[in-house]
Amino acid sequence: MHEAKYYKKLENNSCQCLLCPNYCIINNNKLGRCRAKKNIDGTLYAINYGECCSIAFDPIEKKPLYHFYPGKTILSVAPNSCNLLCPFCQNAEISQMNTSTEYVTPEALIEIALKHNSFGISYTYTEPLTWYEYLLDVGKLAHKAGLKNVLITNGMINEEPLLELAPYIDAANIDLKSMKEEFYKDVVKGDLKTVLNTIKIAKKRFHIELTNLIIPNFNDSDEEIEQLIDFVADIGTETPLHFSRFFPHYKMRKTPPTPASTLKKAYEMAKKKLSYVYIGNIDIEGTSNTYCYSCGNLLVQRGYFSGQIAGIENGKCNKCRAKADFIL
Repeated sequence: MHEAKYYKKLENNSCQCLLCPNYCIINNNKLGRCRAKKNIDGTLYAINYGECCSIAFDPIEKKPLYHFYPGKTILSVAPNSCNLLCPFCQNAEISQMNTSTEYVTPEALIEIALKHNSFGISYTYTEPLTWYEYLLDVGKLAHKAGLKNVLITNGMINEEPLLELAPYIDAANIDLKSMKEEFYKDVVKGDLKTVLNTIKIAKKRFHIELTNLIIPNFNDSDEEIEQLIDFVADIGTETPLHFSRFFPHYKMRKTPPTPASTLKKAYEMAKKKLSYVYIGNIDIEGTSNTYCYSCGNLLVQRGYFSGQIAGIENGKCNKCRAKADFIL
C-alpha cells in the first residue's frame, strides 16, 4: 500500500480525500466512493496501487484516439475502480464491482510494454485517475524508457493533482458526458465544472480527443448537442470529437440504443464547426475516416479498430498541403 498524495486528516481519525470533486469524507477503516482509497487509523492509503484488473494490447483507435499514432498497438491496463456511478457503464463489472486483480509493479509494467514493442501504456477501461499514485510512478518511468502515457478518463480530477500529473501524460481521450450540470449530479453523480476545467487544462498541455456518448432522452437534444459542439469549438476547432452510440447495459437495460439518425444528425451539426468529427459503436460509412478539412482528401482510412495513413505527407495533406492535425 502507498499513502495517498491528496487528502487531509480530520477529527476522530477521519480523512477527506482531495483528489477529485467528490471530496469523500472517509471514516476509520472505511473506503471512499471509488473503492481505491482506504482510511487506516487516520491515514489515507491508495489500496489499489499497482492492482490491475485488466491487461491487454489494443489498437490505439479502440480508446478511441484517432489522431495519436494511428495504426499502432498499445499496452492497456486498468484499476478496479471508478469515481463516477454511471448507470449505463459498459465496463461496470470492473469499474463498479469488486473483481480479482493482480499486482504489477511500475517496473514490471514498463518491462511488459518494452518486451512487446508497445509504443506506450494506455490507462483505460475503468477510471485511471483513481490510480493516481500509480500513474505518477509509472508515468515517470515510462517517459524515461521512451514510452508514451495515454489516459482514457472521465476527467473527474481536481486542478492541483492534474497539474502535477500533466507533464507525464502525452495524450488523453476525455469523456464529456453532457453539458448539463443536472446530468452529472443526478445521473452519473459527478461534477461538470470539474470535467470542463480538466479539458481546458489538458488541451494546453497534451493531445486530447473528446467522446460524447449520446443516450436517448438523456442528452440527445439538438440544443445540448449544439452546446457541446460550441464548447469544443471554443477550445479548438481541430480537437477531435467522437460521438458514441449507447447500448443498453448495467442499470439502463430498458433504454433503447441510440438511433443511427440521431448520431448522423449530431455528426452533421458538428462538421459545420469542427475539423474532425467521428461516430463510434456503429458502422456508418465515412464517419470513422479522417478527411482533410480543407479539400476533403482522405487522410486516414479506418476499419474495425484500425487505422492506415492514406494522405498525409510531412504532417500535411498530400493534395492541398493543409496542416494535418496528427501526432505520428
